[in-house]
Amino acid sequence: MSVLEQKASQQAIDLENKYGAHNYHPLPVVLSRGEGVYVWDVDGKKYYDFLSAYSAVNQGHCHPKIVGAMTEQAKTLTLTSRAFYNDMLGKYEKFACEFFSFDKLLPMNTGAEAVETALKICRKWAYEKKGIEANDAEIVVCEGNFHGRTTTIISFSNDPVARKNFGPYTDGFIKIEYDNLEALEKHLESNKNIAGFLVEPIQGEAGVYVPSEGYLSKAKALCEKHNVLFIADEVQTGIARTGKLLAVDHENVKPDILILGKAMSGGAYPVSAVLANDEIMGVIKPGTHGSTFGGNPVAAAVAIAALSVVKDENLAENAERLGKLFRSELNKYIETSNIATLVRGKGLLNAVVINDSEDSDTAWNICLKLRDNGLLAKPTHGNIIRFAPPLVMNEEQLMDCVAIIIETLKGFEK
Repeated sequence: MSVLEQKASQQAIDLENKYGAHNYHPLPVVLSRGEGVYVWDVDGKKYYDFLSAYSAVNQGHCHPKIVGAMTEQAKTLTLTSRAFYNDMLGKYEKFACEFFSFDKLLPMNTGAEAVETALKICRKWAYEKKGIEANDAEIVVCEGNFHGRTTTIISFSNDPVARKNFGPYTDGFIKIEYDNLEALEKHLESNKNIAGFLVEPIQGEAGVYVPSEGYLSKAKALCEKHNVLFIADEVQTGIARTGKLLAVDHENVKPDILILGKAMSGGAYPVSAVLANDEIMGVIKPGTHGSTFGGNPVAAAVAIAALSVVKDENLAENAERLGKLFRSELNKYIETSNIATLVRGKGLLNAVVINDSEDSDTAWNICLKLRDNGLLAKPTHGNIIRFAPPLVMNEEQLMDCVAIIIETLKGFEK
């Protein structure tokens, strides 16, 4: 990189550091353009994107169908608030409800908003339908979860960085070990005030932890037995990322409440949604919940286009096939590696565990070298690197990326 190129990147980084809150620690690369599986930095260097904006860009950067829908709608009507009807929201709600087989959709903007919405729906259902006494409802969550960083959500997080000095915290949550059916059953049998069980089908931020086969279906059966709502947070795992439309589809589980975000828009616009059937969503009445931007015409047009791309381009099937290939190729290398110990995941949501402690900087340094070699990824939890490329990737591109990853890892062998 020339001195002039370094200066352009550093200027952009310096502006963020000076005028932006320091709530992120980005990899030092300044991006200015994206197309499909590629992004380019301000100096014109091309990279494979292996994070996909935390699985928001499943359909690839700047997909023409999605961008086209967004720009066309933006020319006519962008926002009405929910004080009035608009001619796009109903079309989107119908399309998405039929797409995911639910009766009703409540539109929001971000993943954390959608999680908060699901928690409110669950509690209101508990009081009005299940008969739990006012303010006594509890929701079971899993240790190692990541559902966002609002005050309520960090109240049931066990990430000390997310929680420290943000109390007092919100009550009403029971934390149990992830992938532990016995713990779930114990609480459901002993506590009549449990309203719901909130779970990620795969814990992404925790390091792409895939639960034991049958965990989700058995957890759903337990919830049904005890009249408890099964709430699936598919903000990161949904929309074809794991090789099925939803990650719960791997076990044929139908959630009582489904939470979606990120790739609902293909990364083009903030779109999230909560879906449920009438007997649950019916507890929401005028004034009980809302969002000025939720369900705006641009979001509606973008989401219809983004979901259409998933179906029309067979992205779930592509993710399933390429994910198996990715893990197979990495496992061949890992058999003789002393720097990488494990690859795990489903579809194109995967992680490689680095042979070092969580507080080491080895995984970070590997990601810096991957950047130098033309591939962008980022560590999660210190010694784990998450790999999640856009689902429009083809086999030739994937194998090129596998070669970059393996060659980079070889440079860190001990």
